[in-house]
Amino acid sequence: MIIFIFIFGLVIGSFLNSVVFRLHKKQTFLVRRSYCPKCKHELGSADLVPLLSFLIQKGRCRYCRAKISWQYPLVELAAGIIFVLAFLKYFSPILLLQPQNWDQEIIYFFRDLFYISILIIFFVYDLKYYLISDKVVAVFLISFVAINSVLIAAGWQSVGSFLNLAIAALAGGLFFLIQILISKGKWVGGGDVRLGLVMGLMLGWPGLAVALFIAYTSGAVVGIVLLFSKIKKMKSMIPFGPFLALGTFVALLYGERILEWYWRDLGLFLLK
Repeated sequence: MIIFIFIFGLVIGSFLNSVVFRLHKKQTFLVRRSYCPKCKHELGSADLVPLLSFLIQKGRCRYCRAKISWQYPLVELAAGIIFVLAFLKYFSPILLLQPQNWDQEIIYFFRDLFYISILIIFFVYDLKYYLISDKVVAVFLISFVAINSVLIAAGWQSVGSFLNLAIAALAGGLFFLIQILISKGKWVGGGDVRLGLVMGLMLGWPGLAVALFIAYTSGAVVGIVLLFSKIKKMKSMIPFGPFLALGTFVALLYGERILEWYWRDLGLFLLK
């Protein structure tokens, strides 16, 4: 099952690469087949096998021999790994020995896979183009309403839980809006406000706090490394969306464990 989920993640990662490329080019990804950005030659089935095609062709287009960006295999591999981690969250060997409502677990599992896919698009798109796509935000919001309506109708989610998500979304958006007003747009951008809204809807409270902590900590570490290595300067722009997406990944998969560790183990350490 893990192998199947990994392969499924590779395929979805390949699709997400196509979505990122065509969003930027303002092209539909539902009609035309994938093609080489350099020579425009349509790719055959042998060219589209996740990871393997890149390795077999040695990172070059089969038709014009132009180099293929490492983004493609890395995103595919990342999607495969993260999908497996999500699977283990809901269907680990320990949990399989315990009685569960498997219908509910499966629904939540696929919901998280959808969330992860959205986050991957945010991560890659903002890293490459310094922009949070409004179209992706709109797709997420519509899908979020549909998914949670089904969960509430099935009795698997309470109205109170839905309100928690809504309040966290407002808190996430307001958190970044205040930073924009204080810094006059120098710290974060309008896209981060929308991404904060999405984070709140995905995680609720206190999961949002975990994601923000991870995002700001990882962002600070990477920023310091880039400055000391002279890759970036103090006035250089560094997209913050990838760090927010990373924090949301971790909080989505391990937020409850992190909070449990914080309140239990860290609390006991501080008391000593």
